[in-house]
Amino acid sequence: MLHATGDLLTIDVGARETSVEPIDDVLETYVGGRGVGTRLAHERIPFDVDPFGDANSLFFTTGPLQISQMSFTGRMNLTGVSPLTDGLLSSNAGGYMSRHFADTGYAAVQITGQSDDLLAIHVTDEGVSFEPVPSLREARVDETTAYMDREHDLGADQLAIVGPAGENRVRFAAVMTSESRAFGRGGLGAVMGSKNVKAVSFDGDSRPDIEVSDVQTDVHRDAATSDSIMKEQGTASLVDLTNEMAGYPTRYFRDRSFESADRINGARIAEKKYKTGSCSLCAFACKLPTRDDERGVETEGPEFETTMSFGSNQAVDDIVDVMISNELCDQLGLDTISAGDVIAAYLAAEDEFGNAELAHELIEKIAHREDEGDLLAEGVDRIHDELGVKNWSVKGLEFPAHEGRLLHGQALGYMTANRGADHLYSTFYAYEYPLVGEDEAFDPAGLEGKPEKLVWAENKRAVEDLGVICRFSRGSMDADRFEALYEDDFEALLDVGANVIDLERHFNNERGMDRSDDDALPYDVPGIDAALSEYYDLRGWADDGTVPEEDVSYLDVSG
Repeated sequence: MLHATGDLLTIDVGARETSVEPIDDVLETYVGGRGVGTRLAHERIPFDVDPFGDANSLFFTTGPLQISQMSFTGRMNLTGVSPLTDGLLSSNAGGYMSRHFADTGYAAVQITGQSDDLLAIHVTDEGVSFEPVPSLREARVDETTAYMDREHDLGADQLAIVGPAGENRVRFAAVMTSESRAFGRGGLGAVMGSKNVKAVSFDGDSRPDIEVSDVQTDVHRDAATSDSIMKEQGTASLVDLTNEMAGYPTRYFRDRSFESADRINGARIAEKKYKTGSCSLCAFACKLPTRDDERGVETEGPEFETTMSFGSNQAVDDIVDVMISNELCDQLGLDTISAGDVIAAYLAAEDEFGNAELAHELIEKIAHREDEGDLLAEGVDRIHDELGVKNWSVKGLEFPAHEGRLLHGQALGYMTANRGADHLYSTFYAYEYPLVGEDEAFDPAGLEGKPEKLVWAENKRAVEDLGVICRFSRGSMDADRFEALYEDDFEALLDVGANVIDLERHFNNERGMDRSDDDALPYDVPGIDAALSEYYDLRGWADDGTVPEEDVSYLDVSG
């Protein structure tokens, strides 16, 4: 099986010590990316860890395909215990950093401990240096990027940065890279901030020599010749479809369509696009650098999810207002989905829907934990009672735009995802709109046959995350191409994906997470309880949503 190569570099920022050790057995079994990050976290983070404590760790990991020239591989993984969901969580980000990380020669980098001083950590193939950066306290992402360029000749593509939100332990703070790309969901930026680490840089000339199948050329050609509307409108191309299907959350999930959707849709965003944007070596080029000269904003996107969280869900109908919200989140280091939903909850409580100026003020207040922003920084799950609104989250993670009240398989996917209300864990929405061929499509309503497909989809998404391969490769990546790239049988690869999901679930079970409170929705879907039991049975889990110890008995599961 093709897998990442290299050692594990462990950086204790409290002691300012490093160590290097081989992890060949982990790489050979779990390939790279999310698989390796999950396996290492399961072994090295105590089950009872405080997400903000020194024993929590962040694992940066890449996969074997970041050595290739293939489209859809400009991504890497970050794993740790989330301060938002309180469970083990992996997030991956696009951009350009993954190949700089590969240049260091390491397969994984663990950051643990807590520093007394605000630090930048510089990782190279020749070693690690620690730089106190007190002048960067509460600096925005662009300010930190400018400092690293000026002082160290390091580009944005080499950096992982937290903004003020991470330093202030906002529970949905992101780690930012390549200026506008985010390890977004779940608040791992707050974990990095709790360690008093402002930035991590990666540089070197020791990229592993891994031979990747020539099928990479075919995938790259497909990406270059695709006529996908995403090349023009990005993921926001879904706005019109979802709105017409009554599946576009509006006014803090009160409504399911937005009367002004045509003012914040993909076509409006395309009007603001001023150049082509992509991730490293990707010919699909679905990113949208946008700007509005009249109001002086320049950003990337917004993505479909952000048009919901800062648009329809707040009843904001001006695309430039959504662009401003998007850019503020990028510069302050916030996940746009959670931040937008939390602010939508506040607008609902205060009867202020449509007040974009207030939303912009609240973004700043959340990032700095000022006034009401200190409350909102805790996330919907922890504050909904105080606001007097419904708890629109699963496992503490706020909802994305794909509407489970319309897409019942995706609703089940929100329940089962170890990350919580996360659309990318299974991307089941793609089978229900549908965005796939008729042979794979499901009727949006109902759950017949969906638990089995959901298990398969989650496993396949995990296989992508081993690589690390972008979700938007779905039109190019079939079983034969996975087998050629990973040099293994596709069913065997799906088994690896299932093992990763078992490990995530087992870790979370050990933290007290199970069916009763955690695999639950804030709305009813007919037949969902029976479908959830069927899903558990297909995975070999107990009916309370726990993984039997014998299913992970090959591990040291002491935590």
